[in-house]
Amino acid sequence: MRSWPAVDVPALPGNGPQLRLYDSADRQVRPVSPGPLATMYVCGITPYDATHLGHAATYLTFDLVYRVLLDSGHDVRYVQNVTDVDDPLFERAARDGIDWRALGDRETQLFRDDMAALRVLPPHDYVAATETIDEVVGLTEKLLAAGAAYVVDDPQHPDVYYRVGATDWFGYESGLDRAQMMELFAERGGDPDRPGKADPLDALLWRAVRPGEPSWDSPFGPGRPGWHVECSAIALNRLGVGFDIQGGGVDLVFPHHEFSAAHAECATSSRRFARHYTHAGMIGWQGHKMSKSRGNLVLVSQLRAQGVDPGAIRLGLFAGHYRDDRSWSDELLEQALIQLDRWRAAAALPAGPDIADLLARLRRYLADDLNTPMALAAVDGWVTDALDYGGPDPGAPGMLATCVDALLGVRL
Repeated sequence: MRSWPAVDVPALPGNGPQLRLYDSADRQVRPVSPGPLATMYVCGITPYDATHLGHAATYLTFDLVYRVLLDSGHDVRYVQNVTDVDDPLFERAARDGIDWRALGDRETQLFRDDMAALRVLPPHDYVAATETIDEVVGLTEKLLAAGAAYVVDDPQHPDVYYRVGATDWFGYESGLDRAQMMELFAERGGDPDRPGKADPLDALLWRAVRPGEPSWDSPFGPGRPGWHVECSAIALNRLGVGFDIQGGGVDLVFPHHEFSAAHAECATSSRRFARHYTHAGMIGWQGHKMSKSRGNLVLVSQLRAQGVDPGAIRLGLFAGHYRDDRSWSDELLEQALIQLDRWRAAAALPAGPDIADLLARLRRYLADDLNTPMALAAVDGWVTDALDYGGPDPGAPGMLATCVDALLGVRL
C-alpha cells in the first residue's frame, strides 16, 4: 500500500540530545537507545470513518518522535498498518450500502490527505492487513505448532485462539490485574463469552468464515485474521523482535498491544517485543473522549475544508503534553491561530535576537519526553522579544522558521 508524500525536514546545525520517552511497561521515562537506525511501529487506522483530532494527536506524537530521532543523528525505519479487514468496517459498509473494500479505500485516502496536510512524516512501510494474509497464517501456524494456540471445537466456526497463558510474563506491558483485563477485553473488541474457549481472555488469531464476510484460504480453513496478530506479523516481518518503539493511543495498551507483543514473543521465544512502549493520551470534545462510536468528533478534513491552517491544528494539539488526556475547543484553536500568526510575523522580520539558545532549549524540551508545552513557550518568548525589540542577527528569523519546521513540523 502506498504511503502519503514525504515532506523535507530541514537540517539543523549539530545534533540534538538523546530522546527520553515514557515507557508504559516500565512506568517511567527512560532513554530511547537505538543504533544508527531507529525502528518504530505505530498502529494505524481502521478505515471506516474520517480522521478525527484524537487520531491526529497520536500520529503527531510519533511524528515528533521521528523528528527528534532524525535531529539526534539517527536514520529511522517507520512502519504503520491499516486494519482494512475488521468488524467495524463491515458494519459501516453494510449500514451505508457500500462495498467494504470501497469504503476502506475511500477512508484510507482521506487519512493520507489529512496526514499530508498536517505535514506528518510518512511511514516507510504502510501495510494493509489484506496484504499480509500469508504472514498472519504463517505466524498462526507457528503458535499452533508450539501449543500456544488451539482450534475451538466448533464444526461450524472453527476459530483459532491464542492461549493467554502461553508466556509467563503476559501483562507486563499494561500492568493490569485479571479483573481489569476482563473488563477492557470485553469493551475493546474481545469476545470473553465465546463458547468453547479455554480461557475467556484467549485472543482470536483466525476467524473462520461466516456468511457475508470475506475470507482467505489457510491450513486451518477459510477465514480472516484477528486484530492483534495482524500487527504482530507486520512488525516482526519488517522490523524483527526487539525494535525500538511500539506506539499508539493509550486505549491500545490493552488488549491490542499486550496481545500483539505476546503473539510475537511466544513465536520467537523472546522476552520483549519492543524495547519501548509509548502511548498518546485521548482528546476530548464537549466533555467526552472523542470517539467514532460516540460521534463527538472534530474531523481534520472538516477543519481543512473550513480553511483552518494545519499548522494551527498542530500547535493546538501540542499545547498539551502528549501523554495527557486533554480537550479540544474553539478557544484552543483560536489561541493556536493567533500564536501561528505571531510566529510568522517574527519569521518575516529583517533581523532578530540570537537564535542559538532557542534551538538548544527546543531540543532539550522535545528530547525530554516530548515536552511540547515548554517548547511552544520557548518559541513564544523568542517571538515576543523579536517583535517588541528586534535584534542584531539578520539570519535569526529565517533560522526560527527552520527550527520550527524541523522540530515541530510547522511551516512558517
